Amino acid sequence: MNIQTNTQTQGQKPKIFVARAIFPEALAKLEQSFEVHSNQADEIFTPEQLQKALSGVAGALVTGSERIDSAALANAKDLKIVANISVGYNNFDVPAITAAGVMASNTPDVLTDTTADFGFALLMATARRITESEHWVRNGHWDKWSIVNNPLGMDLHHSTIGIIGMGRIGQGIAKRALGFGMNVIYHNRSRLSEADEQSCGASYVSKEELLRTADHVVLVLPYSAESHHTIGAKEIALMKPSATLVNIARGGIVDDLALAQALKEKRIFAAGLDVFEGEPKVNPELLKLSNVVLAPHIASATEKTRRAMVDLAIANLRAALDGKKPPSLINVEVFKP
Repeated sequence: MNIQTNTQTQGQKPKIFVARAIFPEALAKLEQSFEVHSNQADEIFTPEQLQKALSGVAGALVTGSERIDSAALANAKDLKIVANISVGYNNFDVPAITAAGVMASNTPDVLTDTTADFGFALLMATARRITESEHWVRNGHWDKWSIVNNPLGMDLHHSTIGIIGMGRIGQGIAKRALGFGMNVIYHNRSRLSEADEQSCGASYVSKEELLRTADHVVLVLPYSAESHHTIGAKEIALMKPSATLVNIARGGIVDDLALAQALKEKRIFAAGLDVFEGEPKVNPELLKLSNVVLAPHIASATEKTRRAMVDLAIANLRAALDGKKPPSLINVEVFKP
């Protein structure tokens, strides 16, 4: 574990821990106000190393690779906030963090459009077999072209897209789908207002109807115990053999093994995955398949958006350490002005 420390004014400023590498400019600004213990080497901490790193600090900037639970907080007696550089926070045991009297925050809104852009890009790559076609070219198969022999995909225009999870990002994908003349259906824990449905051109249906009807299924719902394996063997069996499945939500929402088996047996046409169960590991069965597009959890990965995420996480941390309410506080009951 290689933690760098700004020692110019050590002991005079609140101590904070930055769990993964961030932009140097952001780190420099933090060092003006805090004694910063940073991990610019970008190593992945073991649970024991994380517990040690959280000891004696007032705040921490973390990412999805750091599991913050009661074990991690065991020696974090001075900790006031853990600020996630992510909109999702399934790496947080929120009840345990709350029980420890620690504030938890995330970075919503700033990544909505970027993630929706990527979701639609992944959908297009999946439906039109972009990855497979690139391999076709790289492997010198272009000379085998014919009307029926080269990779044939599925149309998006005038097809039906089914979105499961209709929050900000889901609505962003729906609005992009309208530009392709797609019929938009969705399923969500709660139905949108009539005005929001109209702005997205979307119709609410049951999950079962969505799976049976949609030509393209896109998953954008948050992970929880209830949403674990929202898409498993039973749900995949409802889908059309010509359908695609895209997951930009969280690993664990799809049963990756069941999906791999369905793709291998051509029970659905293709899948596009940005998230995986147990990531960064990927189920080896998925790696064997040509009809799946794989991405390393990069839906928010543009420089502008990642900088905005870091800035919001820092704003959350600063607010908490200044005795103010963080802009995107998750466990609001902990805040005591």
